[in-house]
Amino acid sequence: MKLLHKMSKKLSFITTILLIVCGSIAQAQVTTSSPYSRYGLGNLSGSLLPQLRAMGGISTAVNKVSGFNYINMQNPSSYADITLTTIDMGMSTSLTSLSKGSLSENNFNATFSHLAFAFPVTKRSGISFGLLPYSDLGYSNRNTTKIDTMSVDQIYQGEGGLSKAYLGYGYRFGDHFRIGGNVEYIFGNLQNTRSTEYVSPGAVNSRIQDKNSVGGLSYSYGLQYDFKLAAKTTLTIGYSGSTASKINSLQSNYVTQYLVTAGAEGTALDTLSSFEKAKSSLKLPLIHNFGISIQQNNKWLVGADFRMGDWSKLQINNVNQGLQNSYGASLGAQITPDISSYNNYFKRVDYRFGVNYDKTYVQINNQDIKQMGVSLGFGFPLPSAQGGLSFYKVNFTTELGQRGTLDNNLVKEKFINFRLGFTLNDTWFRKYRVD
Repeated sequence: MKLLHKMSKKLSFITTILLIVCGSIAQAQVTTSSPYSRYGLGNLSGSLLPQLRAMGGISTAVNKVSGFNYINMQNPSSYADITLTTIDMGMSTSLTSLSKGSLSENNFNATFSHLAFAFPVTKRSGISFGLLPYSDLGYSNRNTTKIDTMSVDQIYQGEGGLSKAYLGYGYRFGDHFRIGGNVEYIFGNLQNTRSTEYVSPGAVNSRIQDKNSVGGLSYSYGLQYDFKLAAKTTLTIGYSGSTASKINSLQSNYVTQYLVTAGAEGTALDTLSSFEKAKSSLKLPLIHNFGISIQQNNKWLVGADFRMGDWSKLQINNVNQGLQNSYGASLGAQITPDISSYNNYFKRVDYRFGVNYDKTYVQINNQDIKQMGVSLGFGFPLPSAQGGLSFYKVNFTTELGQRGTLDNNLVKEKFINFRLGFTLNDTWFRKYRVD
């Protein structure tokens, strides 16, 4: 009875958190302010929790670090070495500065970022499931041109994004080889509008609105292999990727006319054409990640990742989006001075840092849009509970980066991301002895 009571309380906790997160995602509309999110699926988020982002985003060859269970959904083979029930949840905020010529703009966004669970199934396998962002779409820009002698504003706006719910399993063969996979449900809305507004009062303006409601399955997979270099030192190589998947979507399109009076937009005067919820699809490309890391148990880890995506084949509503193939690299490390120190708390703190570089899938005016950044983070251990059977850690990460360039009349985007995560390692589902 005692076990059933504890299980009931913990399952109720999980249900409550899932409802909160799903409600937050349902309410959220704009979680980024980036002109480059206009292209493709928006700015890709990556399947990374704060503790991995702090190391520049390395993940492909990362398993356990300092004896603490991480949930690494970027490479599902890592689930095989989950030894404790693990919960990870967090939020993120972003400060963005946009500049173009003499113009500048600052924006702030915040969102609940992720919720993930992992459990050991056997001594050689583990399972994980959770919910996290897949891409973010949010932009608004205006260009003024002339048609004949009339000034015309071309306004481009977008909002929305995609989320990912996943369920994965990992299994270890022998002592060194792990393999795993995720089934992922990608869902959300992508909405883009193009408006033409005349400066002259009383002029009839027009707008085209495209909306895609996306929902379908994708698949990812991974493997890792360890080499023992010394008694406490391990070299790990890894690979992960995702399949080229075709995801269902419902496309809606509206062409309307409207008036702007005293700076305020009125109701639509006329709908020139429209169709709603036409069945269509979104074709995702192949993604590949390669990684290597060297780790001394409970002391330090250094790793590197290389990634590439075949985004030139992305199709939305059976139309190729004209994107470029992407590639990128990350370098990162974590150091824990003394995990068992009793008289110096800061020796038990995890110190993380990293750098990353990406050529994104966007190219404008023959200019590749690149992204680069540096990251710094900390893992703050909290006092254990239940007689040392439960372990807690707060993970804080800061990312400073830049996307784009001022060349060719483009926009330079500088950002600072703050990410906060809470990780629990516990021994759920254990049997209790009754004397």
